[in-house]
Amino acid sequence: MTRRVDVLVVGAGPAGLVAAARLAAAGARVEVLEREQRAGGVPGHCAHRGFGGPPHVLTGPAHARRLTEAAARAGAEMRTGVTALDWTGRLTLTTVGPKGAESLAARAVVLATGARERPRAARLVPGSRPAGVYTTGELQQAVHLYGQRIGTRAVIVGAEAVSHAAADTVRAAGAEVAALVTDLPRAPAPAARTLHARLRHRTPVLTGTSVIELLGRGRLSGVRVRHRDGRTATLPCDTVVFTGDFVPDHELARRGALSLDPGTRGPAVDGALRTSRPGVFAAGSVLHAAESAATAGREGAHAARAVRDWLAEDGTGRAHWPAGVPLLAAPPLLRIAPNRVTPSDRLPYVLRTVIPLSRPALYVTQDGRPLHRQRLPLTTAVPHRPLTLTPRWTHRVDPGGGPVHVTLA
Repeated sequence: MTRRVDVLVVGAGPAGLVAAARLAAAGARVEVLEREQRAGGVPGHCAHRGFGGPPHVLTGPAHARRLTEAAARAGAEMRTGVTALDWTGRLTLTTVGPKGAESLAARAVVLATGARERPRAARLVPGSRPAGVYTTGELQQAVHLYGQRIGTRAVIVGAEAVSHAAADTVRAAGAEVAALVTDLPRAPAPAARTLHARLRHRTPVLTGTSVIELLGRGRLSGVRVRHRDGRTATLPCDTVVFTGDFVPDHELARRGALSLDPGTRGPAVDGALRTSRPGVFAAGSVLHAAESAATAGREGAHAARAVRDWLAEDGTGRAHWPAGVPLLAAPPLLRIAPNRVTPSDRLPYVLRTVIPLSRPALYVTQDGRPLHRQRLPLTTAVPHRPLTLTPRWTHRVDPGGGPVHVTLA
């Protein structure tokens, strides 16, 4: 038998919970599926502050509880420990959970499945397979959710903001941080964060340095690193944490044959966050791995408005994708989301760069025709930090024209 709802939200992180709360408050029957045992997504195991925005600067778990409670108060049904397996119809999903398999049909589906860090194997780091190897998410769950002990001395692979959060988790577990290691020529985290690590915690931040091998049998005993000048060294440690290098958790989108954007590797969406399958929307880090909880929440609210319009049209899809034209970011820009554009789009675009850029300016063109030029309010744009492009130029787009290109002016 197939059970029916108005909106099915897959993923109970900030994007999914905000979308669910907005839609349920508007009167829709909303069901949220979360494969973990509790809702809240990544903030649920991030013990540091910085969530929720001023003046309500919350810890991650507090922010996750606030979003979960808001969705529940609005009337959304939350189902944890449930995994969406595959599509059995245009808007029908097969799920499995504590009560077994079930088929759910909806008038609209919101994919908010988030992102995941690439583990050691995916980064092709050779060596043995000792205990003591984590990603940030695995480390935070082990320490903050389950109170597990880790090692006594850790090397953090990465020097982004999330890397420093991992270092804080290591210290909270009573262990020492031996070093943060990045192959980039400069640390991508804000300078104040890097300086704080070096001065307050006396933690080296090694730039231009790569981890080339894990050492140890049974338990990790160290990592071998290579510096930019070719020298190698061994850092003794019993724990290593691979941070950053996020990829969208796009398995469900791929199984549904949704068009994927080659830059983001997530579902291709227009400015209303509509995917290539009518009635299916996407929001949050599944679109761009990975941005802040605030960005995900903003996109969840934006997707909710688009879903309300879809429901009001009774699923006719009169304004559905592939309305609009492709939006392409040229190197050294890494990606852009959303990645299709229509004249009515109002959601800001999020970009990333692969190299540092001094006094960057973005130039938007279509068929050789200039649409917009924007000087970014940064002295230097740094890899692994988001850049924002205003949507104030979208009304100049020709819906029947060629792709819109974003380049560095």
